[in-house]
Amino acid sequence: MPTENAARMLIADDDPNLLDAYVLFFSAQGYDIQTAGDGVEALDAYRAWRPGVVVLDIQMPLMDGREVAREIRRLQSTPFPLLVAATALASPSEQAESIRSGFDHHLVKPIKLPLLLTTIATGRQSGKDSAP
Repeated sequence: MPTENAARMLIADDDPNLLDAYVLFFSAQGYDIQTAGDGVEALDAYRAWRPGVVVLDIQMPLMDGREVAREIRRLQSTPFPLLVAATALASPSEQAESIRSGFDHHLVKPIKLPLLLTTIATGRQSGKDSAP
């Protein structure tokens, strides 16, 4: 069960089928979900709603996930949201760039949803997570 701060989750990805899967899974886990199909929409949703968890694809139209993460961190919201990159970008340099951009975790697609749930539940422990 999510903590009070993590009860709200924003998920941004330009794949509507993947968004549907995320919503089904995380809604069943008790999260209140909002979705976005591009980076601009994600940032607007974050500013309006202030979720405790934000899961962002990196390669999205209009504004990429790293730009969104940097802007969210620049806003210095408290409590700080947990930012998770969910991306096909798998190289160590790509992972390092995500962490430098403000993400707490970088997970590589395809991501097993229980792994994503565990990553969110454990919070910001390492910031260097990756799934094969």
